[in-house]
Amino acid sequence: MAASSRAQVLDLYRAMLRECKHFSAYNYRTYAIRRIRDAFRENKSAKDPVEIQTLVSKAKRDLGMIRRQGILSIVQREGYLAPKQVLGSVKTVHLQF
Repeated sequence: MAASSRAQVLDLYRAMLRECKHFSAYNYRTYAIRRIRDAFRENKSAKDPVEIQTLVSKAKRDLGMIRRQGILSIVQREGYLAPKQVLGSVKTVHLQF
């Protein structure tokens, strides 16, 4: 693996682990960290440049997904989501003149 791709892979690895810290639920956070570590260890011995590029692009896609989930976790934890509305509870009022 070239030095530049190695640096890129390490940056992705660190960024993915860093973004997992935003998950408020302990189980989600530990699961994501474990899956990231396992995936990077499993593909540690990859030598083919095409395969490495494929794995890097997949990791970038997954990083985007982790970031979105982390943002949703923060929003939910801080209570920024609007309360749920139940449509069945709307009452019809008939006016008589």
